[in-house]
Parts: sequence; structure tokens; C-alpha cells
Amino acid sequence: MRDLERLPRPVIVPLPAEIDIANGDDVGVRLRAAFAPRVAVVIADLGLTVFCDCAGVRHLLLAHDTAAATGAELRLVVQSGCVRRILAVLGADRVLRVYPSLGAALMAGPAPEA
Repeated sequence: MRDLERLPRPVIVPLPAEIDIANGDDVGVRLRAAFAPRVAVVIADLGLTVFCDCAGVRHLLLAHDTAAATGAELRLVVQSGCVRRILAVLGADRVLRVYPSLGAALMAGPAPEA
């Protein structure tokens, strides 16, 4: 395998039921660490997340920046209306790729070439 080839499968990072100032840093570290060499897509699975505050959204946006810097893509699975609402209120849903289910995020196909 050549060094420039990307991994064929996305890395899925399951996130907790609540993301706030108490655990936001840990969530951010886990997400940013997922962008290892050759990773093309990281899926932040917020499928079980029912609450996310501004600190949590900040870490999602920082993970998006890490993705862009590494030529990868961050996808979010968001099912909770409350989480979707905070993303919309903060305008983060215009920056982040949000999918209604893990299946939809996986079906989005490979990341665009860097």
C-alpha cells in the first residue's frame, strides 16, 4: 500500500449522551485524535447525544478545522432535535456536515480528494 492511499473505511467516534463544559475537552481530544495519517473520513456519532452546549459545539468546530488541515472530512450523526437546534442557532450547521443517521453518514461515500 502506498503511503498516500487513504483508509477505505471511516473512523467512527461514538460520543456521550451529554457534551458540555465538563467533558467537552475530552470529546475534542478524542475527535481530533481520530484524524490519524491516512484517515479520510471521521464520523462523530452523536446518535445518543441529547444535549450539547456551546463548549461542545466549539470542539466539533475545532475537529472540523483539524479535518480540513489534514485533508479529511468530518461528518456528524445527529438525531436529537435539541442538538440540531444548537447547531442551527450557532450557525454551525452551515459549516459541519450533519446526517440524520449513521447509515446516511456512511452512505455519503468517500471523502473528496485533498
